[in-house]
Amino acid sequence: LQSKRYLWTLSFYAQFFDVDTSAVLNRCLSALVPRRPFLDILDGNPDLYGPFWIATTVVFILFLTGTISQYLASHHDKTFVYNFKLLSGAAGLVYGYTAFVPVALWAALKWFGSSGATLGERDSGISLIECWALYGYANVIWIPVALISWSPVAVLNYVFVALGFAVSAGFLTRNLWPVVSVTEAKVSKVLVIAVVGLHAGLAIAIKFLFFAAGPAATKTKGDAPPADGAGESVVRALMGM
Repeated sequence: LQSKRYLWTLSFYAQFFDVDTSAVLNRCLSALVPRRPFLDILDGNPDLYGPFWIATTVVFILFLTGTISQYLASHHDKTFVYNFKLLSGAAGLVYGYTAFVPVALWAALKWFGSSGATLGERDSGISLIECWALYGYANVIWIPVALISWSPVAVLNYVFVALGFAVSAGFLTRNLWPVVSVTEAKVSKVLVIAVVGLHAGLAIAIKFLFFAAGPAATKTKGDAPPADGAGESVVRALMGM
């Protein structure tokens, strides 16, 4: 007989990290190339191992490529200073979004009668752990996007980030719609708009915080403001950077 797992025990959380590499890779591939509903692929066994390491990888790649982007934008006119606020900003943005947005969505679905009744097992709708897994694996597209978005050419960066947004937002809405549509029509539309809007906010923050083409981080008093300066300033102010 399987023993009960309680919230205050390690075994409760360990069950969500009990997944092999092949399963994680299959789920990553399914997030990039949809074949069937992601909740069916999870098959009642969502994990947090993949989402954690995906988010961690995105954080460090954003820091690395964001630093390269700033270095190229500096035109090598003076000694380059690493901006470690990029690392803390990436961590706050990615971990915060991946941790708290799914909780808010799950709470809204539970309030409107579409979510399962438990934290870890899906009774009907979607469980909190499945929400975390869904959002966590949706982040996998940001790994290749971050790797190629350090170009000093602004148009290319916009295209790459827009592509990342389209793939990940499409993945989220496609898999959340069957759950969200159980609620009233107006509520379901508001929830979908909120999901897409918040995800657009993530994409915009990634673009302007890490891949703004222009010497934003290294400009002197005599420099002209970069093309992306206004939007970047707003996003940085919101992120405390």
